[in-house]
Amino acid sequence: MGKFFGPIGGVAVGRLFIDRRELHDAFVHRPLQAGISGTKSDGADSVVVSGGYSDDDDHGDFIIYTGHGGKDPNSNHQIKDQSIDAPGNAGLITSYVNALPVRVVRGKHKASPFAPPVGYLYSGLYLVTQWWLESGQDGYEVVRFRLERIDEQPQLEPQNANVPDPEFSTTIVSRRIRDSALARDVKKLYDFHCQVCDTQVPTFDGNTYAEGAHVRPLGRPHVGRDALENILCLCPNHHTQFDFGGLVLSDNLEAVETHNMTVISNLVFRKNHVVKMENVRYHRQLWTPVAQVLTNELAAS
Repeated sequence: MGKFFGPIGGVAVGRLFIDRRELHDAFVHRPLQAGISGTKSDGADSVVVSGGYSDDDDHGDFIIYTGHGGKDPNSNHQIKDQSIDAPGNAGLITSYVNALPVRVVRGKHKASPFAPPVGYLYSGLYLVTQWWLESGQDGYEVVRFRLERIDEQPQLEPQNANVPDPEFSTTIVSRRIRDSALARDVKKLYDFHCQVCDTQVPTFDGNTYAEGAHVRPLGRPHVGRDALENILCLCPNHHTQFDFGGLVLSDNLEAVETHNMTVISNLVFRKNHVVKMENVRYHRQLWTPVAQVLTNELAAS
């Protein structure tokens, strides 16, 4: 059976399962061992959060989830880097790109107040809203994902343990596009011209379209601010490329394509709008080891 995205008929949020076999038989999470059910071609349709990685961070309505691979089978320690090409990790990236819902199951573990005392708990549908690379607690590179719970589902228990994320509560959240009032101001400042390529995207009604791109991502663990010094005006293509790490900024505010280390343009800025260098460097460092190679090459040039 291929991947099945969305809710499973007859399985309510909050239902408990005895073991992985029961999850498998109910089609909630099919793998009997893997924590991610997914492939690069299909996407990931479900994950199990059970404290298997020390870097996981469960806030209830959003989860900072560590990808698969590189762990010592006899402990929770990383012994080598994770890969974005591992099937489960690649599947979650595909789900991010295509905005596919992911069923989240929580297993028993002490690190989360939302985990069940025994067995497995179906916690509902989440969207992958960010992914990045970082050095984990054990010093090896891990793939990290932010999963956000889709609205209009039964609330999680205990409700008083759910930690709000203030940067997200002040914006309208959609996949990759956070259309805050400040983002709208930046787009108007540039007359909806992309700061990288100067393109305006015309719409059927004679208007033009652009997107406000946050340089340092909003929300935990990045804690980027919804502020003018953290927002660029980009066309949809360059916004997507920027979010996926295919495009980063040098310290000279050049737009650099990471796959071939080519400078494609110098960013255009108007009036008093600037972006903070600490935000530029933070975004660049998300895409290591590409970022380090780029930094060294630009420093030598």
